Amino acid sequence: MTGWQLPPRDPEEEWDWFMRLWHEVGLLRERYRLPVRSRWWEDAIQVEALSALTTWVKMYDFGHWDDPPGKLALLHDLERVALLLRSGQGPFDPERDRPVFERWLKERIGPELSDGAAD
Repeated sequence: MTGWQLPPRDPEEEWDWFMRLWHEVGLLRERYRLPVRSRWWEDAIQVEALSALTTWVKMYDFGHWDDPPGKLALLHDLERVALLLRSGQGPFDPERDRPVFERWLKERIGPELSDGAAD
């Protein structure tokens, strides 16, 4: 689980954190028809919102919370989360956007780490 916290400061942990978040954002996009935009990873607000939403969903999925009204609140709040995701160049397409994401991550963290990191 990615967790709501910001990316770790350690480069290797940060690489793994963003890779997990990438995967989870794709799942959230499909599951909840979220209007995720291309280059969401470059916007700190979108990263934080998507990370928090991922954590919220996982708390229900893994049985840490058993609160039907809370789950309904989550579903209701998807509209508000969607407002935070408005910025971007176009709709997020995981296949098309993956190379751009990986280049950005290599520039952010450093190419030497990315060569040995697992996807």
